[in-house]
Amino acid sequence: MSPIRTTLRRAGLVAALTTAGVLAAAGAAFAHVTVHPETYAKGATDGVLTFRVPNEEDTASTTKVQVFLPTDHPVLGVLVTPQEGWTAQVTTTKLKTPVKTDDGTITEAVSEITWTGGRIRHGQYQDFNVAFGQLPDDTDQLSFKTLQTYSDGNVVRWIEEAKKGADEPQNPAPVLTLTAQDAGKGSDGTSGSASSSSSSSAPAAAADSTSSSDSTARGLGIAGLVVGVLGLAAAGYTLARGRGARSE
Repeated sequence: MSPIRTTLRRAGLVAALTTAGVLAAAGAAFAHVTVHPETYAKGATDGVLTFRVPNEEDTASTTKVQVFLPTDHPVLGVLVTPQEGWTAQVTTTKLKTPVKTDDGTITEAVSEITWTGGRIRHGQYQDFNVAFGQLPDDTDQLSFKTLQTYSDGNVVRWIEEAKKGADEPQNPAPVLTLTAQDAGKGSDGTSGSASSSSSSSAPAAAADSTSSSDSTARGLGIAGLVVGVLGLAAAGYTLARGRGARSE
């Protein structure tokens, strides 16, 4: 095989592998259990959290989802949205430190929500909506450890917490970031103009988060394709140079 053809094949192989690697990395992010929106204001009230559970198994369906809510920084007034085909079981726990609110002192909070009875098949995902009355204002983030059980008995434990400055763990827990409430935002963590309709603002925020994730994935895919095109262009340039040298 001529040196020029060898160079062309190698360039094409590198481009293909790079593109595949970028696209695989983008796809892996969608396999995680996530919470939407990704951020809320500290102390936000009357909002909705959406737990998105994708099925990453080729030969099994997801049949059980367990989400554990933190009790050291409890989420108050939790209500579960009915989900067709699924039955939700809510577990409450007595708080070590009661929380004082305008409506009185809260001594118990939801610590676990378990959904069973439905199926999430390969290539599908399910959104589980949870309404809350109030988020804590004394922490910067909430981690919702989650167990995902499959029909073949396999259990994926989404419980690992990312370390600052370290790579994302293999099975990260869904994390909600809590930010300082801006003056222009309502108590529900949305803009002041939308605070009167908090029930619709949270799903909108979830849609924005999903759109952002989709845009990121598309950006990664485009980056991979650009790398592939550059690799092929380099190979073509090498081929042209080789032909020019022979003609001389």
